Amino acid sequence: MKQMIWHPEEKDKKVNQYLEQINHAPYQGILALALALICGFTFLVLIGSF
Repeated sequence: MKQMIWHPEEKDKKVNQYLEQINHAPYQGILALALALICGFTFLVLIGSF
């Protein structure tokens, strides 16, 4: 039976860099959506008051 020892390979560094670059929360999209919802709600309240 072979020993289960893992040794990092050359491509592992590239894969990790790629994942770090891609795998993040879409803060800009969340902020844009929140801003659009707030503006839309405000617009509806202002138009509804007339």
